[in-house]
This record gives sequence, structure tokens and C-alpha cells, in this order.
Amino acid sequence: MINLLERWLVFPAPRVAESEWNPPDLEFEDVYFTSHDGVRLHGWYVPHPQPRATILYSHGNGECVPHLASRLRVLNQSIGATVFAWDYRGYGRSAGQAHESNVIPDARLAQEWLANRTGISADHVVLLGRSLGGAVSVALAAEYPIRGLVLDRTFSCLLDTAAHNFPWLPVRWVMQNRFSSAKRIRNYHGPLLQTHGTADEIVPLAMGKQLFDASPSKQKHFIEIPNGNHNGPLPDYCYKALAEFLDALPPTK
Repeated sequence: MINLLERWLVFPAPRVAESEWNPPDLEFEDVYFTSHDGVRLHGWYVPHPQPRATILYSHGNGECVPHLASRLRVLNQSIGATVFAWDYRGYGRSAGQAHESNVIPDARLAQEWLANRTGISADHVVLLGRSLGGAVSVALAAEYPIRGLVLDRTFSCLLDTAAHNFPWLPVRWVMQNRFSSAKRIRNYHGPLLQTHGTADEIVPLAMGKQLFDASPSKQKHFIEIPNGNHNGPLPDYCYKALAEFLDALPPTK
């Protein structure tokens, strides 16, 4: 029962309508890759002929790849990036059950797949994560070299976020998934761009700032979104800042 409750809290894979698998005005390639323990995973690869950057996108816990169509369209067509968005285990067309112990190595495989597909080295991939996907991206960046890290409305620690949203549950005692991002980010010294809304009802602004403050990066920028909530679209100026951030990254060889 406790394990079922935790999966519902941390990895509540949403349903996908059949129509969402064919979004208009977005050309993508269906991608399947296999985890180290044989689980089949799925994602969408959205190439750009002359990319400003190559981005691995890790989504929030209440999203899956088909829900990202509008965001992928902006990243690809407006920002000019090649993007690979992938689904955690049990999400969309990915098999299995997600857990902190497998989503991080799965993210590494997604990073390597993207690097191989585009002909670049894995350390030239930019990681972009939203909410829980930010925690996945931080964990990956703490272990492996990357070109840059972009975090959108993510938390310093999953336990703190769960306790904030479910104060009547003993989450600190029973949860196995912890995603201690504020500790992990201390091992990442590269460029960082972080966005967070002042009215985020799921991950309070203070948690985002705690994560940002824990970063030892000498090239980092935090953007507060006035009255911004957790799931709303990002303002245009955030995408402008993203484009500038990508242009300022060390060039790839």
C-alpha cells in the first residue's frame, strides 16, 4: 500500500488521448531505446538543421511526451534547438515502473542516444528539466559532464516538496524516492539557468532559490516570474533568456 501511494505521489503517469500522439505543426521521430535492464523506453526526437544547441528534455511528473508538443515546438522552431524529449518508465509508451534508482541511468542512456544520433559527444548535450525533470537533470549533471543545465520550476529536495503538498502524510519516513537536488547540484560547476514563479503552488519559490543558492556555478542566472504558477506557460522573456544562455555556452568542437 505504501509503495502504491508513493508511486501515485511521485510518478503519477497521466493518460494520453490518442489524438495527442499526432500534434499539428511538429515534425518528430518516434524513438525507442532499451534500458540496461531490458526495459523499452520511448521519446520524441525533434531535429533542427542548424541547431543552436542539442537539448535533452526531462518533463514533470504529471506530464508525458505528447503533452510537450507546444513546448517542443517553441524550443525547436523559435529557439532553434534540436530536442529529444523522453518518457520515464510507465509514462506514455515507455514500459516498466519509474523509480529514482532507474530514471537517472535511463536519462544517461537518453543523453547517449541523443549524442550518437546527432554525432556529438555526450558532454555537448544541454540538459533541460521541468519540475521533477529538473531533479533528474541535476542528478545527471552531478555525475556526467554536460554543456549546460536549465531548470524550470524544480525543487531542492523531493521530500520537502512532498511534505509541503501533503502535510498530513508521513512522507519523510516512508518515501524511498528522495531526489536531494540541493546536495547533488554541489557537484555541478557548469553554466546554470533557472526559472521559477513567485506564486508556484506546488514548489514554492523558496525551494527553487535554495537549489540555486546551493549551486557552486560561477555562471548562473535565476529568473523570477511574477505571479507565475507551477504549470502555466513560460513568458516570452524566459525563452529569450534561454536563447541568450545557449549562445553564451562554451562552443562545441
